[in-house]
Amino acid sequence: MANLLHIDSSVRQQGSLSRQLGGEFLAKWQVANPDGKVVTRDLAANPVPHLTEQMLGAYFTPAEQRNAEQAHTIKTSDALVDELLAADTIVIGAPMYNFSVPSGLKAWIDHVARAGRTFKYGPNGPEGLVHGKKVIVFVASGGVYSAGPAAAYDHVTTYLRTVLGFLGMTDVSFIVAEGVAMGEAAVEAALSQSRNQLEAIAA
Repeated sequence: MANLLHIDSSVRQQGSLSRQLGGEFLAKWQVANPDGKVVTRDLAANPVPHLTEQMLGAYFTPAEQRNAEQAHTIKTSDALVDELLAADTIVIGAPMYNFSVPSGLKAWIDHVARAGRTFKYGPNGPEGLVHGKKVIVFVASGGVYSAGPAAAYDHVTTYLRTVLGFLGMTDVSFIVAEGVAMGEAAVEAALSQSRNQLEAIAA
């Protein structure tokens, strides 16, 4: 059975293009996979806690040596890692906030980037352990950052490609709706282009 993990991080429940496009892809996936399982994580409606010293300590303490407080602290991270590892397809909604990802998405990454579970240290350095996943990232930005002088400000696609690749996920597609703060015509153009890319990926 196919498994899809759907992650939304936009703080906007209405009017979010990353949510809208991710939802459109999900609808197509469900038609193609009627028996598939979908797990949804809305990081705005139900945020995961940000990294703390106690949490980090629990990460690096062997399971059999964790005290009761550490065992409780690490439950959320373990659940998020289990969801990631179980998924065949991962859909991430990642609007650009101040040139980077929303803090809720960064918190999710801090939970799933786990030494010994999603990557390991070997003689040649770190090695990702999350393989065989198809990842589609829906990005929305008010300006245009794919080319030109503002390209250096894009810390969404560059960061996500790096961290997902670090964990072993190399089949990553970005569908970017950009320039959406530049008027209604720009929004329509961005949606049209994004939907064409969505159709090609979903086919």
